[in-house]
Amino acid sequence: QVQLVESGGGLVQAGGSLRVSCAASGRTFSSSAMGWFRQAPGKEREFVAAITWGGHTYYADSVKGRFTISRDNTKNTVYLQMNRLKPEDTAVYYCAAGPRPDAWEGGYADWGQGTQVTVSS
Repeated sequence: QVQLVESGGGLVQAGGSLRVSCAASGRTFSSSAMGWFRQAPGKEREFVAAITWGGHTYYADSVKGRFTISRDNTKNTVYLQMNRLKPEDTAVYYCAAGPRPDAWEGGYADWGQGTQVTVSS
């Protein structure tokens, strides 16, 4: 089991950048795939990005070229660097841990509490 705590959310203007972090505790972090999901008000939670334990990355089409997922296994932390933010990126961002990278939220066993990202126009 992996315990996850997100941080770094906030308010940013459209076109700006923000980095959210997810600190993990638990013995299995370095062997876990990590994912970022987001949920906007009134919408379903959706896949944003994922990274394998070895650093292979996957992205939703809506964020490809603007967001970058990375991880530092020495710090048990996964990051989501978000550039050229748009108002439609406004959501609560969640990190998740699982056995493999997956765009389906059911593929992840452990979730953080989420961090709010708000992009103003």
